[in-house]
Amino acid sequence: MIVQSPQKMTIPPFMSRWFSDLYWKPLLFTIPPLTLLLLLTVSLTPINPFSSFPPLASQFLNKTASLITRPSAAATTTSTSSNSSIAPPSLAPVNRSGSNPLNDELRRSRMAVCLVGGARRFELTGPSIVKNIIEVYPNSDLFLHSNFDDKAFKFSLLKSVSRLASVRIIHPKLLPETLPQLRVLTAANSPNGIQGLLQYFNLVEGCLTMIQEFQTLNGFKYDWIIRTRVDGYWNAPLGPENFIPGHYLVPPGSTYGGLNDRLGIGDLKTSTVALSRLSLVPQLDAAGFHQLNSETAFKAQLTTQGVPFVTRRLPFCIVTDRRYEFPPKRFGVPVAALSSPGPLSGAKCRPCNPVCEGSCAGNVMESLYKGWSWTAWENGTLKLCDAHGEWGRGWEKIFDRVAGKELATGRKMISGLKEKQCLDDFNEMKKRAFKWDSPPVEEICRLGLGQKN
Repeated sequence: MIVQSPQKMTIPPFMSRWFSDLYWKPLLFTIPPLTLLLLLTVSLTPINPFSSFPPLASQFLNKTASLITRPSAAATTTSTSSNSSIAPPSLAPVNRSGSNPLNDELRRSRMAVCLVGGARRFELTGPSIVKNIIEVYPNSDLFLHSNFDDKAFKFSLLKSVSRLASVRIIHPKLLPETLPQLRVLTAANSPNGIQGLLQYFNLVEGCLTMIQEFQTLNGFKYDWIIRTRVDGYWNAPLGPENFIPGHYLVPPGSTYGGLNDRLGIGDLKTSTVALSRLSLVPQLDAAGFHQLNSETAFKAQLTTQGVPFVTRRLPFCIVTDRRYEFPPKRFGVPVAALSSPGPLSGAKCRPCNPVCEGSCAGNVMESLYKGWSWTAWENGTLKLCDAHGEWGRGWEKIFDRVAGKELATGRKMISGLKEKQCLDDFNEMKKRAFKWDSPPVEEICRLGLGQKN
């Protein structure tokens, strides 16, 4: 069960503001000098009024947070609101300087980029991920965890990545559904039911396992882990302000009652909790959580483990082939045009000629429930597609125009890819990867290209 967040409360001001000039003036001539000095010291020193009362401080501060609580216990984790798009000023990111996009600390950091999911439209999304994440942080190692299907051949586009740590493309098989999983998770709004959630959780946590194995074999630990979906299209670089020590960063919007789980950035400690999607289900069950979707389970996962989270708008969207009613109703799903300036923060998108923007988009978004499928739309940042049908004719030209010449090369390469080139690309990747686990590359290429050639 989800407990709605209470209204925000203001933390009492410092003691210095309790002693205003109104009270000081009549006392100046009556208080002995030593006492006056003591009071001046107290008034000028920031004091936490709850420091001597830990239980009271905990309960008061927790009421200012937006989080999921255990059904039968008080919340113990504070966080920023899941609807906030700006990190509080009290959280210090790794870099606040706009003059140097990669400061010294971030340059020294070891990063793992974890890609999970199917390669459905990877010819559109893959080049944008390489350009706007991997190439921005050249000290990052790439980990890919995906199910094998007839689109897996598109991963040959990763041949341009110089630091391939581990690639795992697996034959999907039914995962056992345990009683705790059946109690904690719900099949509602999941295209493939609880099994679909388990498959997704397995890919996410499997990527964490790959990272941990790589660390052990090489005798070091990563400073940061960036976990993103394969079907995310990025229209701008991932900025260094999104690396906040001790906090897990997620996009705002598309929360479905919980937290947007389409991307996450954290240090090793917070990421280990965030990526443990399967192994923490029994703890959620023990805490009394039932009938959670992916997003509410994700939020419960962080809050029960004491991981504070923060939201920031991020320049990516999820390219989808699914059809959605237009215009969307209160709990509908808006589909953004790929040409939307954004940041779209993981909203669903496709290449289209927008049918609704400006005041029209504002009217649609204002009619939607903000805690469900929603994204920021103000100031012309959102253009909407009519996504009730298939992608429209000429979507290729629309994509090429929006993405630009550099990112459009991936689509053109895949559309003209031959089996031999596919084999050569995968074999080159295998040589450079530290660890490779997949069906034979001949099987990958032939399944996707055999009938085409």
